[in-house]
Amino acid sequence: MLSIALSELVQIFRNRLVLVTSFVMPVVVSGFFIYQHEVFAALGSLGYIAAIVMFTVGAFGLYTTAVTTLAARRQNLFLKRLRSTAAGDAVILSGLLLPLTVISLVQVAVITTVLGVITGPPDNVLLLVAAVLSTVTMMLGLGLATAGLTNSPEHAQVTTLPISLGTIAVASWVGITGTEELTLLKRLLPGGAATELAVNAWNGGVPVADSLLLLAPTLAWVVVAVTLASRIFRWEPRR
Repeated sequence: MLSIALSELVQIFRNRLVLVTSFVMPVVVSGFFIYQHEVFAALGSLGYIAAIVMFTVGAFGLYTTAVTTLAARRQNLFLKRLRSTAAGDAVILSGLLLPLTVISLVQVAVITTVLGVITGPPDNVLLLVAAVLSTVTMMLGLGLATAGLTNSPEHAQVTTLPISLGTIAVASWVGITGTEELTLLKRLLPGGAATELAVNAWNGGVPVADSLLLLAPTLAWVVVAVTLASRIFRWEPRR
């Protein structure tokens, strides 16, 4: 797995489009939110900013890039060649997605640390870590499912839009308006419960046990995404 991951890491740094999607766009957007943190804190809260940073990196840096990467590797038959080796399917996919996952986690850690230095630390760091890890897992699962519907890297620009923009829209909706109204709907939408968990972790004021229950909807989306991926993911281009 590590050899596949190292090879993929080299490919990432050689691809300008991936670099922009994985590094530049999430950092620029997150930097803007931190720079204008007083405005966005007044609109929602500091927890809202943390949630938006988490989903900006997750949606663009991880999800979109993962779908594009898998589609590209399928198109050039790299997936097919890897599958002819002794490596199992889970090892191959883990190796391909590991660099993107690590990069995304580092980005979220650095950006939220900067936010914490500027505005003050989160109320519960471990709860925030749980929110980030569950979100990353969900976006990876959705990425695998979307990759099964994506024919090429160019096609990924279309197939990734509903989920990437949708999760950020849900995060903004929940982060700004809270979950006092339409509670069930907001929590069941992809990203809704994770946003509320991140807001609670940063702002505090909610019992930890109540916040941990918010992991359930996000993990349910992981199960749904992985189930879909197991049915529709393809290792070779369509003929």
